[in-house]
Amino acid sequence: MVLDLYRSLAVLAADPRIDPGRIAVMGFSRGGQATLYAALKRFQKMWNPSGIDPAVYIALYAPCITTYIDDTAVTDHPIRIFHGKSDDWVEITPCRAYFERLKRTAKDVQMTEFANAGHAYDYPSLPSHPAVVPYAQTTHCVLKEESVGTIINMATHKPFTYADDCLGKGAHVAYSAKATRATEGAVRILLERVYKLNGH
Repeated sequence: MVLDLYRSLAVLAADPRIDPGRIAVMGFSRGGQATLYAALKRFQKMWNPSGIDPAVYIALYAPCITTYIDDTAVTDHPIRIFHGKSDDWVEITPCRAYFERLKRTAKDVQMTEFANAGHAYDYPSLPSHPAVVPYAQTTHCVLKEESVGTIINMATHKPFTYADDCLGKGAHVAYSAKATRATEGAVRILLERVYKLNGH
């Protein structure tokens, strides 16, 4: 997905109607994961021949369970993370840990947590009360890239596989109008500042 993102940047930048300095990336869940880690300078050097570094990276309820090599060497552009505290599909704790590490090196990174908000909190078609997704794969793993390209399950100290015990099923989703409005407002303010809209 990160490769797809980078290749999309090259396509967009080639369009004369688009200012390559005003491209933002926003992703949700697994797409949020791609958005978050596309900001790594290491991955950009490896896979981003376009040379385009998006103006903003916005990740909603993204998985943060893997510690990658040099994953705190990131873009100088704004990174925003939004997550619900009640998310049991993609738990918030690993993102808190990653955010704390990012704060030591990143120039402009913020994480916003929403109480009583779960996974996919911005989907208005979902019920407002948590609904079970029985086959949703949950991941309680702690993973680390210990050598380039090799992801280790820190519980077993062996390469991670999707047969590992730290994977489970059954998670909840619910719409939160409050968290959605807050996210929309924060994103609007951020883009107005970065793009210098409305006199900002």
